[in-house]
Amino acid sequence: MSKIPRIVILGAGYAGIVTAIRLQKELNYNEADVTLVNKHNYHYFTTHLHMPAAGTDNPKHASVNIPNLIDEFKIDFVKSTVLEIRPHEQKVILEDGNLNYDYLVIGLGGEPETFGIPGLAENAMNIRSLNTVNLIREHIEYQFAKYKRDSSRTDYLTFVVGGAGFTGIEFVGELADRIPELCKTFNVDPSLVKIYNVEAAPTVLPGFDPELVEYGMNVLKEKGVTFKVGIPIKECLPDGVVLGNGEEIKAATVVWTGGIRGNHLIEQSGFEAMRGRVKVDKNLRAPGYDNVYIIGDCSIIFNEEGRPYPPTAQIAVQQGETCADNLVASIRGGSLKEFVPSLKGTVASLGKNEAIGLVGTMKMKGYLASIMKKVIDLRYLFVIGGIPLILKKGKF
Repeated sequence: MSKIPRIVILGAGYAGIVTAIRLQKELNYNEADVTLVNKHNYHYFTTHLHMPAAGTDNPKHASVNIPNLIDEFKIDFVKSTVLEIRPHEQKVILEDGNLNYDYLVIGLGGEPETFGIPGLAENAMNIRSLNTVNLIREHIEYQFAKYKRDSSRTDYLTFVVGGAGFTGIEFVGELADRIPELCKTFNVDPSLVKIYNVEAAPTVLPGFDPELVEYGMNVLKEKGVTFKVGIPIKECLPDGVVLGNGEEIKAATVVWTGGIRGNHLIEQSGFEAMRGRVKVDKNLRAPGYDNVYIIGDCSIIFNEEGRPYPPTAQIAVQQGETCADNLVASIRGGSLKEFVPSLKGTVASLGKNEAIGLVGTMKMKGYLASIMKKVIDLRYLFVIGGIPLILKKGKF
């Protein structure tokens, strides 16, 4: 009797969960032994985290329990933390046991990239998980409460967001929407609240359409956001930041959204990596390992111009689909698919009923773009959970 192949998927982010869900649809019972490992028993929507972080949405809306998404007869779910990956031994070391595999999928997600800025890791908060966004939301509310106790400390009402990529822009949009409510609750003069968005690049949303960027910046400026563009953060202090031009901003809240790197376990496992990310082959496999697939934030894929694709949820979902198809093909002796990203468009939220987006060649802004953002979110819910999940988690 032939041995049933063992597939281990590390991480239940966008790429990992889609891989698992597609496998359970494509594989027959007892065709493979599939195990999904994640340190939480829920999958969270990274592209939604800026809202609960600012306090404009309930954190429960940004996650779904993994057991509700998978077929327990086809996929074993293990709630644990990965400590080590040993590709030469085809083994994964968990905090509470070991797993052997025939095929490994690494979708562990990225980690904040500080670019060596002093004090950033110690003094700034990050929008990376449900736990971190809960901390940010509670911290913001606490600053208003502290200001009422000591009104001489205006730094309690000063917020610095480092990085003006999609996460940074979307977060300042939600934060600006939340400020009036907090001011009313704590009886604080709104004019005392300062929101700074600092970006080292010469423009916010680098690489995005200039016309849409200008529109977005104007919307956020009207909401009270002050931009510091083309100026890097030189140092992050316990009480604020020092900018590259020597300016110091006193702030009790610094949130860093300025970039991510791959997972440190990638480097520790001996894979050839750049900042924790592996340049995978055309089938999403790690160089030198035909049975190891690396997807999501831990992988690098280059476009025709030799530039890496940004590690977006859209690409991670597509990688998960291709990865699952290739695993099925490997088990059945079929041909592997080449991964070719299909970029359908990008939409960035600017707060309530405001967004900017590029869908195909069509530019969108304002309320229409915000509707498109919801459509994109609903489509993802359908991919992982069908109509029932749309009805439960969707926003209409």
